Amino acid sequence: MDGTGRSRWWALGALAVALLAFGLDVTVLSVALPTLAVDLDASTSELQWFSNSYTLVLAAGLLPAGLLGDRFGPKRMLIFALVLFGLASLACAYSATAGQLIAARAALGVGGAFLVPMSVAVITELFPGKDRARAIAVWAAAMSIGIPLGPVIGGWLLDNYWWGSAFLINIPPIAIGTVLLVGLVPRIPGNPAQRIDFPGIALSSVGLVAFTYGLVEAGNRGWGSASALVPMGAGVLVLAAFVAWLRRASHPLVDVKLFAAKGFRWGGILATFAQFAMMGAIFLLPQYFQAVYGTDALGTGLRLLPVVGGLLVGVQVADRVRPKLGAKIVVAIGFVAMVVGLVLGAGTAFGSGYGFVAVWVSLVGIGLGFSLPPSMDLALGALSPQRAGVGSALLQALRQVGGTLGVTILGTVLNAVYRADLPASTPAAARESAAAGVRVPGLLDAVQHAFVHGMSSTLWVCAGFALVGVILTLAFLPRQAEDVQKAESVHDFVAG
Repeated sequence: MDGTGRSRWWALGALAVALLAFGLDVTVLSVALPTLAVDLDASTSELQWFSNSYTLVLAAGLLPAGLLGDRFGPKRMLIFALVLFGLASLACAYSATAGQLIAARAALGVGGAFLVPMSVAVITELFPGKDRARAIAVWAAAMSIGIPLGPVIGGWLLDNYWWGSAFLINIPPIAIGTVLLVGLVPRIPGNPAQRIDFPGIALSSVGLVAFTYGLVEAGNRGWGSASALVPMGAGVLVLAAFVAWLRRASHPLVDVKLFAAKGFRWGGILATFAQFAMMGAIFLLPQYFQAVYGTDALGTGLRLLPVVGGLLVGVQVADRVRPKLGAKIVVAIGFVAMVVGLVLGAGTAFGSGYGFVAVWVSLVGIGLGFSLPPSMDLALGALSPQRAGVGSALLQALRQVGGTLGVTILGTVLNAVYRADLPASTPAAARESAAAGVRVPGLLDAVQHAFVHGMSSTLWVCAGFALVGVILTLAFLPRQAEDVQKAESVHDFVAG
């Protein structure tokens, strides 16, 4: 395949189709949980593990997946990931027990751990230099579009078919994308001489799983619970041991010199900040729509579409102005847009109409479109082709932990303000969530007002993180990617 011709853009389109499945799976489970509780006779603990088994396996598998991609070639591992993701989706759909569904979700996590970094590694190979920024923008949009579509499509399927159909929505994009990618993506050679850092894999996997599990438990049981503090503390210790191992290993899983590159270091950090803001919006808005507007899953998904609409607009505008302004200014504009949108959102009152909500939600989406793709592009510009797999996996691991941490922090703020605003006589069940509280006779008004107040406080926290993003961007982010800067320096030297 001609690496500079149209075929690579067709390959990117095929990859975008396949990645829809990943975005769909992020939200479709939440729609199906009430049905699963009845049809599979699932306990509260089992319902939690439907999500946790996927999240924890994904966290554990990212860095090993990146290493295997570097060794065997990202195309081969990408096709493997797509096939596994499709088969695991089928297994989810036809699970007969809660235990089978938990196992199938874990297998789905393995597929996701390969799918995300391998897709980025393929993009890095096919789109070097300036073209990579536009390709990463398409990648980010494809990943995001599926998030609001999950409740829309999943809710319709659950209303008309059995619960397993909600997991089958992954199959068409996976099947179409796989067939097209086999033919459109050229063979990308790996490095068979790449040694496998088994101690590094073990330490990184255990550390990420323990820390992520602790964050999930903190969201469920509170920051002071032993079930949260013990795994988080253990995870930090194991990850510290992992960093120490990387400094002395002859063939480390991750090259610590990557963090010496400003583009990788600050691009990765700021992409994580953007992920934090996105997860905050995705975490809060469905609860708000259901508690205040009384919407079902379908209505909630439709009301989330302005986030994606804003992101798509932001991606297009940022791509056009970046050559003149540079990545630093574009990313800073993105975080400023998020600050404005989140501050407006914090002013949402109980009687605010959806039109007002759609405006500030769209601003957050535009900010994401400006900030996330360029940040990732700067980070990827510091990677050599031989280490693109592990480097991409490290970026995704940072975003995964950042997103989980964001949901946990924001959930803590929301719950604290929500519970403090409720009357002292409120039943314990209503204090657990607004979704439960609105069902208690006589409490609807109090629950709705308390939730809106809690959401406002949470959005102020989000805005604070976005403001820090503005400051870090202006202070530390390079103007353009390292490989692009080197290419332009060589061009100027030759021309001179």
